[in-house]
Amino acid sequence: MRRTGFTAEHEDFRRMIRDYLAREVVPAFDDWLAAGIVPRQFFRDLGKLGVLGMAVPEEYGGGGQVDFTYNAILNEEAARALVSLGSLRVHLDVVLPYFLEYAGAEQRDRWFPGLASGDLITSIAMTEPGTGSDLAGMSTTAVEDGDHYILNGAKTFITGGAQAELIVVVARTSRDESNRRNGLSLLVVEDGMPGFEKGRNLAKIGLKVQDTVELSFTDVRVPKANLLGEEGKGFSYLGHNLPQERLTIAVGALAAARAALDTTVAYVKERHVFGKPVSQFQNTKFELAAVATDVEAGQAMLDRALAEHLVGELSGVDAAKVKLFCTELQGRAVDRCLQLFGGYGYILEYPIARLYADARVTRIYGGTSEVMKSIISKSLGL
Repeated sequence: MRRTGFTAEHEDFRRMIRDYLAREVVPAFDDWLAAGIVPRQFFRDLGKLGVLGMAVPEEYGGGGQVDFTYNAILNEEAARALVSLGSLRVHLDVVLPYFLEYAGAEQRDRWFPGLASGDLITSIAMTEPGTGSDLAGMSTTAVEDGDHYILNGAKTFITGGAQAELIVVVARTSRDESNRRNGLSLLVVEDGMPGFEKGRNLAKIGLKVQDTVELSFTDVRVPKANLLGEEGKGFSYLGHNLPQERLTIAVGALAAARAALDTTVAYVKERHVFGKPVSQFQNTKFELAAVATDVEAGQAMLDRALAEHLVGELSGVDAAKVKLFCTELQGRAVDRCLQLFGGYGYILEYPIARLYADARVTRIYGGTSEVMKSIISKSLGL
């Protein structure tokens, strides 16, 4: 079905990204997989193309274009090319909005040029060992000491933490026993600060080029000038960007499901068993027809959510719905597609195997499917 909401400028950007990925990323992607990380230079190259600075104000070297459609196109084209861009989505779609919304004038002068050029990459450290989705229960503390905060604690499952120069750390600056959500603040920790250590790159089932690390903070002196926004309002700040965070996960999930469908359609036409192409078996036709229909339904829901987000009207509940639907759809679609590859679907030489492994985490990060269902059920008065 025809998709709406895309301008000529959007389509020009899509063509540019598609050509860039085919020329620069696809030939190098096996090397990225072997290294287990995206080369740091890749981010600087995207900075030169203007991709990283699209939303950064023009006076800092950016494009001043706050249009999430461009972010969605970037995610869609990466999936179409059967590549992963590491922590780029977290940097652009999840963390950068915090800087754009809450950074003060001095902070903008200090950080925004590097964010636009790709010299500064960001990450966000929320999850702690033992807390999971319970952000209000975090124990990392930041205690005032003159012009600094003394930061102590640990974070885990931090996407992009290995390469990031700026990490937004959610820490408790005060405690309110009547409401655990009060007293959380956002501190920007800079790579190299004494007492700040990055752990090993965690070995994962999938997302092999996306670095995921543990972080530790031992008496790290963070200047008060690195406080994002106001002290104690961190929890509300985190809620401000949650719809976009969950929407971007949905975009990637749906695009991956479509990529799985496309690569499977191509495979079953070429693969022969019992003297004829796999595509000629009725089971193959029915399975792929069902997947194609699911993907089309997911696309309609996702595009509606994109339109709502662009005008600032995507609610937290609707973002939960679209994340839940698209990530669960992704899991079903990729699984059904892999089955049609037979034993080859389990071999990493075939992209469907990586799509399968990468799909599993989308139902976990950004809020598990169970958390999404809880949010949705509350909106029903349950």
